[in-house]
Amino acid sequence: MFQNPPPDETRALLGEIKTIAVLGLSDNPARPSYRVAQAMQGFGYRIVPVRPGQSEVLGEKAYARLADLPEVPDLVDVFRAPEHVPGIVEECIAKGAKRLWLQEGVVNEVAAEKARAAGITVIMDRCIYKEYVALKP
Repeated sequence: MFQNPPPDETRALLGEIKTIAVLGLSDNPARPSYRVAQAMQGFGYRIVPVRPGQSEVLGEKAYARLADLPEVPDLVDVFRAPEHVPGIVEECIAKGAKRLWLQEGVVNEVAAEKARAAGITVIMDRCIYKEYVALKP
């Protein structure tokens, strides 16, 4: 059964990362993805929007797919339905991403274990904003 890393490891991860690719980032301020990404940007993280059909979100150039990013992000944060996670894990492996965060309600244990087997640190069914506030890296 999947278990998230302990709080001290999550705190360390949040302290190490600088760039967060947010998959499913909406340009609608009423959407949770927008509010969470905006808050993380306010904490000093660089947000890289990944969502087809968007050209810019939160003042940052948006990309249609993770593969389109010019660099490997420090963390991939996912606001997509659980059935999309297997494909996202494949994208992370292909891109060389080493950290994957699945937001609250985004649960896919098989895909999470596949990511871990590929050497990716996975945090699942947690809000990155809430964890940041609770752990204060």
